[in-house]
Amino acid sequence: MAITSTGLYLLFILAFIIHDGEEIAMEHKWLLAHGDTLREKHPKLRRMLNHLRKMNTKAFTIAVLEEFIMLVVITVYLFGGGPYAVKLWTAVFMAFSIHLIVHIGQSIVVRGYVPGFVTSILLLPFSYLGMKSIWNTFSMAQLLLWGIIGLIIIAANLTFAHWLGIKMTK
Repeated sequence: MAITSTGLYLLFILAFIIHDGEEIAMEHKWLLAHGDTLREKHPKLRRMLNHLRKMNTKAFTIAVLEEFIMLVVITVYLFGGGPYAVKLWTAVFMAFSIHLIVHIGQSIVVRGYVPGFVTSILLLPFSYLGMKSIWNTFSMAQLLLWGIIGLIIIAANLTFAHWLGIKMTK
C-alpha cells in the first residue's frame, strides 16, 4: 500500500489527534489508580510520576493542544515550502513513531495497559508506512541525525507543554 506525501502529512495530524485523544481521556484517571503501585515497583520513575500526577486532565489537554499547534504549524510550513521543512517534519514524525513504540514498551514493563497503548498498536501500520516512505528519501546518516533532532525537539517541547499546562491551570 502506497501513501502520497500529502496524504502522509495530513494523516499524521489525524493520527496525533487520535493517539493524544486516548492519552487525554485516560492519563489522569489511570495515573491516580496506578501511580502508587508504579512508584513502589519502579522507584526510578518516582520523579516523573510525581510530575505527571500534578497534571490534571485540563493541564494535560492544554499541553496536548500546544503540541498539536506545533504540529499544525510545522505542517503548514511544510506545505509552504519552507527551508528544511521536510527534514523538520520528518524529525517530528520519527519522534512520534518512537513515542508509539515507547508506549508499547511501557505496557510491557508495567504488564498491563498504559494510556496511549491501544492507539499505539492501531497506528503502527501507519507509522510503518510513513517510515518506509522516509527511508526511501533520506540516507541512514540523515535518518539518524533527524531522528535525534526530532527527539530533542519533542523532549524540549514536551517540557514546555507540561509547564504551560500546569501554569495555566493554577
